[in-house]
Amino acid sequence: MGYKVVVVFLLVICVGVTVSFADELSIRDEINQLKERIAVLEKKVVDQDKYIATQDSKAQAQKQAITEYESRLSQFEEKLKRVPGEPMQIMEGLELGAGGTFIVQGTNNVNYDGDGQTLKKGRTDGSYSADVTLAKEFKEVDGRAFVHLEAGQGAGLEDNLVLYSNINRDADDSEAKVEVTELWYEQNLFKDKAALTFGKLDPSAYFDQNDVANDETTQFLGRIFRNSPVVEFPDNNAGIRLAYLPTEWMELGYGLFNANSGWEKIGDNLFNIGQVSFKTNFFNLAGNYRFYGWANNANHTKWSDATKTKETAYGFGLSIDQKANQIVTLFARYGWQNPKVYNPELTATNGSAYSLEQSWSAGFQVEGKPWGRQKDIFAFAVGQVMPSDDYKKTNNLLAKPEGHLETYYKIHVNDHLSISPDLQYIWNPFGKDVTGDTSGIFVGGMRAQVDF
Repeated sequence: MGYKVVVVFLLVICVGVTVSFADELSIRDEINQLKERIAVLEKKVVDQDKYIATQDSKAQAQKQAITEYESRLSQFEEKLKRVPGEPMQIMEGLELGAGGTFIVQGTNNVNYDGDGQTLKKGRTDGSYSADVTLAKEFKEVDGRAFVHLEAGQGAGLEDNLVLYSNINRDADDSEAKVEVTELWYEQNLFKDKAALTFGKLDPSAYFDQNDVANDETTQFLGRIFRNSPVVEFPDNNAGIRLAYLPTEWMELGYGLFNANSGWEKIGDNLFNIGQVSFKTNFFNLAGNYRFYGWANNANHTKWSDATKTKETAYGFGLSIDQKANQIVTLFARYGWQNPKVYNPELTATNGSAYSLEQSWSAGFQVEGKPWGRQKDIFAFAVGQVMPSDDYKKTNNLLAKPEGHLETYYKIHVNDHLSISPDLQYIWNPFGKDVTGDTSGIFVGGMRAQVDF
């Protein structure tokens, strides 16, 4: 019996050891399985982190691409702003726009009697213009074409006022006419980093722009506030323009245009202009800061030596617009040009040759949201045009700085009609060198803008 007990006891110990060993193996297997699962999960987390980082990188690249596209699109839209309102898409990539501008202005003091009127007499004149634009985008080649037809009639009061800078930038000749004012093709290059535009171009659509003061159909009417009077922009003519966007906040622009009227001998006299533009967003308030220099080698005459008739005009300037808050936008311009020469083809209303040296302007616009008129605009601007000292000395003139003040209120009647009462005052007209009259000039007017 004794040995049986021993045998049973040993069997029990072996079974227990076997069971314990089996349990330990099972636990180890479970631990190993858990470790494998943890490793798999950790790998998935790493892969997901990499995926998220990749998506973030793609998102940033897409954001930059969108920003650059919006910048490029805004440049294209600047060329359409001569016709306010939304262009109508008549087929894919093809847009048609149309608008009409009617202006009536009256003054207490016409200072030129070229039409038989006596001096210091009140007068009221009108003018109109009509614009039709057609734009086509060629997405397959990343290009676009644009044509602008313009018709108009009426010089308004401009042919009865002798000024360094006149009062109605939208005025035309007294005879009705229709002409192609712009016709160009634009090609994007280097993955939308650059754009090349050529054809019949308006230089002021690309240089010396301003968000507050750059459109006579919806903003200020006076020429001093439309563009700097001391930039000798040629008429719309043959030209090439190149823009480059090294970053989303900076644009480099260069333009080369025929400086003579017409299309004859377009390479003989050229107007060159370069501009650097900075798009800012200080405190989430958008701003644009533009700096430019230009040269016009059309024939100019030197004031101090009339035998020198092939001189070059040149100058520089800046144009700034900056949001002060969500409803107020400020603007400022300054320009300077070579005071020693003049262009004999550029004369005042009375035929007098003159030349300018400096000009400045500043002002603001306020959107009508505070008084419940979200789409209305109130704007005010003031500026001066300074004639050149060489012009003053050569002709023994007073040549005082001519001052301009303008204010308007744009009333949004509906999406197709706006009406803008406009008031201007000019002191020292033509530097107080108008024969027989040197008093200030008040001009009151009304503009109606119709968008189709």
